[in-house]
Amino acid sequence: MSRTRVLIVDDEPQLLRALRINLQAREYDVVTAGDGTTALKAAAEVHPDVVVLDLGLPDIEGIEVLRALRRWTPVPVVVLSGRLGSGEKVAALDAGADDYVTKPFNVDELLARLRAVARRRAEPETVPTVRVGHYQIDLAARDARRIDGSGERQHLTRTEWRILGLLVRSPGKLVGHRELLQHVWGPTYVGETHYLRQYMGQLRRKLETDPAHPRHLLTEPAMGYRFQP
Repeated sequence: MSRTRVLIVDDEPQLLRALRINLQAREYDVVTAGDGTTALKAAAEVHPDVVVLDLGLPDIEGIEVLRALRRWTPVPVVVLSGRLGSGEKVAALDAGADDYVTKPFNVDELLARLRAVARRRAEPETVPTVRVGHYQIDLAARDARRIDGSGERQHLTRTEWRILGLLVRSPGKLVGHRELLQHVWGPTYVGETHYLRQYMGQLRRKLETDPAHPRHLLTEPAMGYRFQP
């Protein structure tokens, strides 16, 4: 089985060294770059399986590196940054980032995010069957059935199925407001985040065991939503 190749882009030498040691110890192949120019060259040469990208680079803004990557490769990108503003996170997601981790961070969390995005790339596209609360969800059949043997079905609207389908197909991934709105309602609705709040509330009331404290349909404030299996 081939090893996952990770390109880490950051201008902090100590952080690069620490991440290289941690990832190599877990049998990742690691390539590092200290600036955007080197990162783009390395990406073209080694074709990484996943990129960890800092936004604050000395030569090119990380967001521009991300946009440059997206012109030719769908490689998963986890943005790593000390910038706390939600605007930066939203911009990164809109530019094509697959996830966002804020500095300082826990290495185990970063590794979990890397595994999730790498796994999504490696797995063939399938229509999953998943569990949410007391319900087994079959996306292909559009069937939400209780797992207690009663056979009771939960009715979901067409819009609820479209939102749930996009989230479930990317388990663990942060899906931004813009992507969800465009997928469900089209490009003219990308600013209507209140639509998502309404429908996510309905989905939680129908599917989550405790809608006030959801375990599967999670909100990332000011950014989007995440399906946690």
